[in-house]
Amino acid sequence: MTNSNSAPEINLSLVKRLISGQFPHWADLHLEPFNSTGTENAIYRLGEDMFVRLPRGDWAIQQVEKEQRWLPILAPHLPLTIPEPLAFGLPVEGYPWRWSVYRWIKGENAIMGHIDNPYQAATELAQFVTALQRINPAGGPPPGHHNFGRGLPLAMRDDGVREAIANLHNTIDTEAATLAWEAALRTPVWDGPPVWIHGDLLPGNLLVEQGRLSAVIDFGGLGVGDPATDWMFAWNLLSVESREMLRAAHSVDDATWARGRGWALSVGLTALPYYQSSNPVFAGVARRLIDEVLADYKKGV
Repeated sequence: MTNSNSAPEINLSLVKRLISGQFPHWADLHLEPFNSTGTENAIYRLGEDMFVRLPRGDWAIQQVEKEQRWLPILAPHLPLTIPEPLAFGLPVEGYPWRWSVYRWIKGENAIMGHIDNPYQAATELAQFVTALQRINPAGGPPPGHHNFGRGLPLAMRDDGVREAIANLHNTIDTEAATLAWEAALRTPVWDGPPVWIHGDLLPGNLLVEQGRLSAVIDFGGLGVGDPATDWMFAWNLLSVESREMLRAAHSVDDATWARGRGWALSVGLTALPYYQSSNPVFAGVARRLIDEVLADYKKGV
């Protein structure tokens, strides 16, 4: 298997050859590119009920293998639909990595699709997080490069966060961001057993159908680590007051909640300067994370 920094051009012709050569029973199905807000994988619709997902670079290849192994194990225990792998492609036809075919899930991602009741969606997502954390983590992958370090102690993100704050001096309240980040760093680290985390519960990875949360997708951030990581969704879906309601309803302890807020801030801060020009949609998600964390900080929550 080739291991280079980036994939060759992924286009319709290449994907057709991959399907025809390895899964000839699907060769006659309609195939077309799908416009995704994600940056790590190319997506192609295959027929009415499937899609093909191909890593764009070697940084994403472990994610493919991880999803193939673990999603079928996790799915029966979760209250929301997650991707179902149907086939595992080989690196041939000039494409150097493994790739996947999944069952298609209806819905729009929560950036483009409207959520009628954000608090209800957040409650359902909290139930999803709780169920995920209850699954036996034995053998699960610890945090690392494969999942962007999601689930590691916040202190390991310090250099990157401070660099991002410096780069945003004309964009955000950098003094408040620095103080909020330093408060998160003072929170006790997680000293319990690692638990399953999705690692990237942001709107682009949530599907909405008829105004309701219907599925959680893209488990590239999957791993076992600090449970606080997955609570960062609260700073993207909710306001200060409704976040406190959610926290109370699910009995999240002070330290876990504070680390979750730190995760939300760190992801927002590092993503905003990176995506401001290249991906304005995701930059908007990052800005919402920052604004909501700073709203908490300024209200003393």
